[in-house]
Amino acid sequence: MAHTTKFMVVHNDPHVSWTEVERNWRALANVESAAWVRTFFNKKEGVRYCLWQAADEKELRSIFDEFNVSWDSILEVEETTPDLWGRKWREHLEKEEKADTLAF
Repeated sequence: MAHTTKFMVVHNDPHVSWTEVERNWRALANVESAAWVRTFFNKKEGVRYCLWQAADEKELRSIFDEFNVSWDSILEVEETTPDLWGRKWREHLEKEEKADTLAF
């Protein structure tokens, strides 16, 4: 199955032990119907921001229900990086435009 859509999942679980969080991570890393990409977390506050790729939000809800993982929000997202907006990217495009190795 192609995991084409990106989702940001927010978990705010200060009452869940860190041992349980890590146990869930071990299980979720092996899920085949979606792909867990990465997580940003604040251990002290019990907050996690998890990037997933899945066919749709329904699939993620199903996975979290199966593993009894609570979540506050699931939001379809896109991604950008600073280099796409900064001076270095514009310089790259200008150099590429002048290059004699263009495909067309």
